[in-house]
Amino acid sequence: MKLVLYYLILLGSSYVISTYGPHQRAQMTGDILLGGLFPIHFGVSSKDQDLAARPESTQCVRFNFRGFRWLQAMIFAIDEINNSSTLLPNITLGYRIFDTCNTVSKALEATLSFVAQNKIDSLNLDEFCNCTDHIPATIAVVGAAGSAVSTAVANLLGLFYIPQISYASSSRLLSNKNQYKSFMRTIPTDEYQATAMADIIEHFEWNWVIAVASDDDYGRPGIEKFEKEMEERDICIHLNELISQYFEDHEIQALADRIENSTAKVIVVFASGPDIEPLIKEMVRRNITDRIWLASEAWAGSSLIAKPEYLDVVAGTIGFALKAGRIPGFREFLQQVQPKKDSHNEFVREFWEETFNCYLEDSQRLQESDSTSFRPLCTGEEDITSVETPYLDYTHLRISYNVYVAVYSIAQALQDILICTPGHGLFANNSCADIKKMEAWQVLKQLRHLNYTNSMGEKMHFDENADLAAIYTIINWHRSAEDGSVVFKEVGYYNMHAKRGAKLFIDKTKILWNGYSSEVPFSNCSEDCEPGTRKGIIDSMPTCCFECTECSDGEYSNHRDASVCTKCPNNSWSNGNHTFCFLKEIEFLSWTEPFGIALAICAVVGVVLTAFVMAVFVRFRNTPIVKATNRELSYVLLFSLICCFSSSVVFIGEPQDWTCRLRQPAFGISFVLCISCILVKTNRVLLVFEAKIPTSLHRKWWGLNLQFLLVFLCTFVQVMICVVWLYNAPPSSYRNHDIDEIIFITCNEGSVMALGFLIGYTCLLAAICFFFAFKSRKLPENFTEAKFITFSMLIFFIVWISFIPAYFSTYGKFVSAVEVIAILASSFGMLACIFFNKVYIILFKPSRNTIEEVRCSTAAHAFKVAAKATLKHSTASRKKSSSIGGSSASTPSSSISLKTNGNDCDTTSGKHKPRVSFGSGTVTLSLSFEESRRSSLM
Repeated sequence: MKLVLYYLILLGSSYVISTYGPHQRAQMTGDILLGGLFPIHFGVSSKDQDLAARPESTQCVRFNFRGFRWLQAMIFAIDEINNSSTLLPNITLGYRIFDTCNTVSKALEATLSFVAQNKIDSLNLDEFCNCTDHIPATIAVVGAAGSAVSTAVANLLGLFYIPQISYASSSRLLSNKNQYKSFMRTIPTDEYQATAMADIIEHFEWNWVIAVASDDDYGRPGIEKFEKEMEERDICIHLNELISQYFEDHEIQALADRIENSTAKVIVVFASGPDIEPLIKEMVRRNITDRIWLASEAWAGSSLIAKPEYLDVVAGTIGFALKAGRIPGFREFLQQVQPKKDSHNEFVREFWEETFNCYLEDSQRLQESDSTSFRPLCTGEEDITSVETPYLDYTHLRISYNVYVAVYSIAQALQDILICTPGHGLFANNSCADIKKMEAWQVLKQLRHLNYTNSMGEKMHFDENADLAAIYTIINWHRSAEDGSVVFKEVGYYNMHAKRGAKLFIDKTKILWNGYSSEVPFSNCSEDCEPGTRKGIIDSMPTCCFECTECSDGEYSNHRDASVCTKCPNNSWSNGNHTFCFLKEIEFLSWTEPFGIALAICAVVGVVLTAFVMAVFVRFRNTPIVKATNRELSYVLLFSLICCFSSSVVFIGEPQDWTCRLRQPAFGISFVLCISCILVKTNRVLLVFEAKIPTSLHRKWWGLNLQFLLVFLCTFVQVMICVVWLYNAPPSSYRNHDIDEIIFITCNEGSVMALGFLIGYTCLLAAICFFFAFKSRKLPENFTEAKFITFSMLIFFIVWISFIPAYFSTYGKFVSAVEVIAILASSFGMLACIFFNKVYIILFKPSRNTIEEVRCSTAAHAFKVAAKATLKHSTASRKKSSSIGGSSASTPSSSISLKTNGNDCDTTSGKHKPRVSFGSGTVTLSLSFEESRRSSLM
């Protein structure tokens, strides 16, 4: 039974070997066999398989000269290795290379031949047949090109751990080692390319683009990563489209309509040349030439697109190209190709026919051709250098170099296996693999740990995702001035592993946009906002579409297209255009401004006038007027007024912490001292004159020492209020930034309640003083000037009642000005009302400043008080008599008369003896005002 099973497997496998896999191939035997997958054709012919008969293999169409050059690079590298005396000596590398036709089906057809051969080797059939001449197993595969093709191939090769090194598949999905176990590549992943594309768009300040991707495993993951990068940069994608070379015409036309109607001018394309070609043709037909194309590496150098007839549309394209390499001797190798010499390469014949547009004599295609596709015959010995094709474009070897590196990487891995010494290997117990019995999985293990320096001095190693470092060359499509062909001009580079800020470099002076312009195209949804404005959101529109809104006052933007306006610092304000901030003007009640000068002059005038009054009082201190006004308290009162005027000066000038803590206490204490003196003096005279006969008690109670004590006590209360205030909440200098263009330097009072107590206590004393002054208004005018004191207190109240609303309704320097005006007004009021009349009498009416004048005034007031008291007593007696005698009693008449001998005041005798008569009798009052007694009453 076992023998039958092996026999069946052998027969089936032999059938697979002989019949499976594409017939057209490049093949050479060797000790170790490498597989190759290359897109020798761009696609396959589309045929409807109705399955009426056995399905035929689809035919590949449109020869790919660049793909054939890549195949030649693999053959050239293998020939170099086989001719090397140091790399794999005495070992010959063979190859089997198939055409994928840029399709998954053809690639899988070829890959199955690799897998089938490896499966036969694993059956160990040597005991049943002589298998020494069979084709050796494929230990590694170079390819494929497209990411979609490589994805399918990797799924199959990964089942058998056959290493696969791609030279052009950049899809980021292939970095998933859990799914694609044996996949490796010598091209950077699209993970980096998508980031590089987003960086370029940000570099040119575009924010409104179109994204087009091929509908496969290359385009979809690439554009998905690109979308994420754009979101992070707040750049909008207007259209996001998929494309394929197999789209119907109406689908291509609909896509072209959407692109033509879009306002975005930049088109980002993640696709291969065959996939994007139908769209380019349609754009050329419509003559849409105002678009900028940003090409991924899959088509940035594609010969399908880089044609002179397409340049009107694609000129100015910015593309990503792989880092170019140098392959010594490759140019001569490419020129030596001939159908007769390269019998092992079946693709050479078709290449020759397509290059010279002819048929070889024994060509099978000649028999299959119809009369409409006439071509001349060719010998196969034509000069290949006389024809210009992409095959000989070896100026920038990019993919070809990747193929070259892939082959050498496999050879180096085999070299490491060859020279491995037991105990230093990578396998179990540090063992080494046998180069003669080596399996594919062992080569994969060695490749994962590969680290060598190639012939160009470059260090080669694969990272944890089996990828190489990402370095791109940025190219710009120019039109050749000689023949109008496409010229790929290098304009910069992108190094993903460089430092931040140094990854992207572009020389803008080398770029020609749309083939002729040096001005960067505009591809934004909205026009850039000018400095002084910011972007404003438009409802139901993407964030890239905005309206320009002027910055608010106090904010600015000094560059174009600002997203937000920057708030000016506290000490600055925005100019009229909101493009910069200027320093705010600092304001306070300055000594140099006219208003401050005027207030200072008023304060100085007040001090001078007060000092003048004090000098007059001191000079005439022994005159009756000065003595009658209690000169000691008058001195203190005048000193306090000087302090009041002086305290207003502290409010002028730039507020400092010490001035803020000094000015309110100085003002409060000065005013309380002033009002206390007026209060004590007024109340003392009132009590004396209201007493019928001054007694020793009055003289003792109102002695001079006690008067000063009362003044001290009243002032001490204000001092304590100030001390508590300064201790708990001391005022300080404060910069008020609330006003737009001005900084007001003011004093922060610390506690408004404390200020209220200070002013309130002052007003309380003033109210008491006003009460006593009002009661004293009928005292002798030459004695206390009670009416003027009353008037001065009225002025005080009017000023300070007006001060309260004015204080809280003003701001900045005017707060200090209001308080200075209040201090000066009330101080001038008290000075003028209390002292100016007396100074006028002393200086200009000396005749009234005599003892007799004072006595006359005092005596008249005394007799008036006595008369009123007697009249009141008499009236009360009559009312009592009337109530006893009945209503019939007659009411006696009464009369009061004041009689004096001669003048009312006898100035010669020095005595005044008025007589007062009340009906039935006469009362004589005699008052003597000796100097000593009067002085004691003071």
